[in-house]
Amino acid sequence: MIFTVTWSAAAVQMLADIWNKATDRNAITVATNEIDAELRIDPDTVGHATVGAIREWIHRPLGVEFEVIEPDRIVNVLSVWPVP
Repeated sequence: MIFTVTWSAAAVQMLADIWNKATDRNAITVATNEIDAELRIDPDTVGHATVGAIREWIHRPLGVEFEVIEPDRIVNVLSVWPVP
């Protein structure tokens, strides 16, 4: 089954800041789209677990922290940061 991927308001603002400062905005856009696509399919297989249902994943040039809400089939991206 497919998961619905949402981004918290804080994560959206972080992503906008990263994109605005990026020298390669296309790379940020491509990575964001790939992150969304992978998280929709099987979020429990990417990254590593941190606390509870929270996971971290480095998908260069971005890193994301996300929460998997399995019963509701929702993935909520909580934060994003640039990764060199």
